[in-house]
Amino acid sequence: MAAPEDAVPTTKANSVPRHVAIIMDGNGRWAEQRGLPRTEGHRRGVESVRACVRAAAELGIRYLTLYAFSSENWGRPKNEVRQLMGLLKRFIRRDLVEMHEENVRLCVIGSEDHAESEIAKLIRDAVHLTRNNTGLTLTVAFNYGARDEIVRAARALAAKAREGEIDPAAIDVSQFSGHLDTVGLPDPDLLIRTGGEQRISNFLLWQCAYTEFVFCHAFWPEFTKEMLAAAVAEYQHRERRFGGLKARCSA
Repeated sequence: MAAPEDAVPTTKANSVPRHVAIIMDGNGRWAEQRGLPRTEGHRRGVESVRACVRAAAELGIRYLTLYAFSSENWGRPKNEVRQLMGLLKRFIRRDLVEMHEENVRLCVIGSEDHAESEIAKLIRDAVHLTRNNTGLTLTVAFNYGARDEIVRAARALAAKAREGEIDPAAIDVSQFSGHLDTVGLPDPDLLIRTGGEQRISNFLLWQCAYTEFVFCHAFWPEFTKEMLAAAVAEYQHRERRFGGLKARCSA
């Protein structure tokens, strides 16, 4: 069920989702509908990222994870990929300084394959700069694909088993989770996808086993604080049973 996008609800502090993940979809379609180049949609999408980070902190969300660039996105036209990388560089150089001052901690998940050395260094430096911050944890999924993440975790466990470091029979959910990119982060309570599509697109497949989903028709450049609050309000009306018969809190 999609969240009502024109509502501006008052969220309840004791039931605000601890971790919200967002598939930021619709930048290109937003631009095309307005006769603009797709790159302008991506630029406006960065502005929505800034607003969303502030809004999440104001709503009391502790963890925000954004699907910024998938491992499949390298197949897009080279000019578009180049523009996206340029926007990412500017975001890290300019916006992360401000976010650091606001006590935001940055995490990045995904493979380092294909990432140019300049971007890889900027990411490492930004993560290091904000590592001790205690406010909102912003996780950016860059060059990320959930199937790839799961395969890499399986390979790491297999290598440890081959070396005799672990007993394969002792591998459990907790141990497997500890080898994923998201180690140390709670599973998402709520996943929002903008742009009107209703699919997960290879995003946090393992972590979203019991996540609540809200699909928003607005394109990502149109996404506002009010829409985020509406999605949170929709989440607050859900009963989360995690496979059981009675609803229980995820905290």
